[in-house]
Amino acid sequence: MIEARHLTKYFDDFLAVESASFHVPAGNVLALLGPNGAGKTTTVRMLTSILKPTSGTASVAGYDIVTQPDQVRASVGVLTEHHGLYLRTSGEEYLDFFGDIYGVSKDVRRKRIKNLLERFGLADAGDRHIGGYSKGMRQKLALIRSMLHDPPVLLLDEPTSAMDPQSAKQVRDAIADLRQDNRAIILCTHNLAEAEELADSIAIVRKGRIIALGNPDALKDQLLGAKEMEVRLAASFNGVGDTVSDLVTIVARGDSSFRYRAENFDRTNPILIKRLLDQNAPIVSLTEVPRSLEAVYLRAVEEDEAS
Repeated sequence: MIEARHLTKYFDDFLAVESASFHVPAGNVLALLGPNGAGKTTTVRMLTSILKPTSGTASVAGYDIVTQPDQVRASVGVLTEHHGLYLRTSGEEYLDFFGDIYGVSKDVRRKRIKNLLERFGLADAGDRHIGGYSKGMRQKLALIRSMLHDPPVLLLDEPTSAMDPQSAKQVRDAIADLRQDNRAIILCTHNLAEAEELADSIAIVRKGRIIALGNPDALKDQLLGAKEMEVRLAASFNGVGDTVSDLVTIVARGDSSFRYRAENFDRTNPILIKRLLDQNAPIVSLTEVPRSLEAVYLRAVEEDEAS
């Protein structure tokens, strides 16, 4: 649905995006992670045919971003950092205006406006002037605008910024639902937990370059090492871990705990637990050792700085 090949953008002598390549199939979410100025918004603007790349190519919903800009724009819904809301109109008037611009018939757009306002908790605010909306309400209205024409591709720049936790959850739930509708979604965010919850793949962007790309688990394996499990016992147990060392690879030991790796945890863990119980080991817990996306991000930046 989205295919980028060596996208590059210069502004005079400044290299904003350098040879970005990625793809987003239908039903998938790609999260672009990086600080302000990393090149995320420039990449999105190229994918919406607002900016022409200096070199490289990309297609969105099967349309070329350079040679078929009108078809590209009709196929994407965009939420940008600056919403451009008309504060003197009501929410319903604003959405009706844009639905008309998108070419959505009157009956269809009225139904969609009603359903989307209800979905995002704005049903009671539709007849109010946007100037009286909170920042979170304005963010949700802008997201609704991007969805009015039912596009197959969504490009969302910080969709939950300035939102309270309940509103942010509504938006995250909506994004998850939209993915199930076979849309391709690019999510630009600083929220690492949000990216980990929603994204099928993650691109870490730094100084215009993608320095790491893959699904979250693969990136964790690549940058943090293989998955580990930890057994904790209620008390000190002599030779903890020794009785299962033929089953797993022990990577760390404590008086009442040990960490290990295995080729197949689903097969190995039940055997390991049975053996420990047969030894009368007082097992308290068996858990996966956390590997956060924050640690992945920091390691990717660290390796990039060292290269």
